[in-house]
Amino acid sequence: MIGTAVGYQVTLPVGYTDANGTVHREATLRKMTGKEEALMADPRLRKNGGRLMTMLLANCVTALGTLPKVDPDVMARLYSADRNYLLMELRRATFGDELEASYTCPHCGRSTEVAEDLATVPVKRLAGNDGAVEIAVQLEDGFAYEGAVHRTLLLTLPTGLDEEKVAASQSDNPSRAKNALLARCIRALGSLDRSDIDALGTHILMELTLGDRRRIDKAVEGAAPGVDLIRDVTCDSCGRGFKAALDMSHFFPVA
Repeated sequence: MIGTAVGYQVTLPVGYTDANGTVHREATLRKMTGKEEALMADPRLRKNGGRLMTMLLANCVTALGTLPKVDPDVMARLYSADRNYLLMELRRATFGDELEASYTCPHCGRSTEVAEDLATVPVKRLAGNDGAVEIAVQLEDGFAYEGAVHRTLLLTLPTGLDEEKVAASQSDNPSRAKNALLARCIRALGSLDRSDIDALGTHILMELTLGDRRRIDKAVEGAAPGVDLIRDVTCDSCGRGFKAALDMSHFFPVA
């Protein structure tokens, strides 16, 4: 992140592809103001985290590549990897790099307080500049449908629009929400027709074995660009190490 007279300049991990096929990766942010504090307090937006992030970024991203304007539609169509990255950079610009975080040790159950340095969080960027992300997964057990077993899965990454749609319908069940989000990312599965994939939807994910589900998770974790939110933590109480997702419960202290 580079601070300038017009704001903070960052490079997106993936980028936004416009209608002409041009990829826009250079973004400019401004610090959050009271307007964004009001957005985060809006009860309607708080019910849909995806939409809240869209509106927050649409307010604070002042430029993206050579696009004539940045609006909620553009922010909603960004990959989640880019949105999460922008959110972290927005937090850094507004409140600084230090983040007080708390992690519960899976071994002894006690909490460890950590002062995280957001400037050191790794960011993986997409090689090249075509703005396309496809992840291939070879399933072991596969998905059985009408007498055939389909094992070659092709995924893309979710976008903000996917997040908004899923949050609106599955906010009460994290497992179903994950399935709904992943189903929207399936581009191909064996020789299944596109119409069958769309019709089957989350049923595909529900029928996969846990082993294949883990293969999907590992493939996405290994190939997807964006912010690496997994932290290495050493417990203050028992001294054992463990991995945990970055504690974002107080990411924006004004909320």
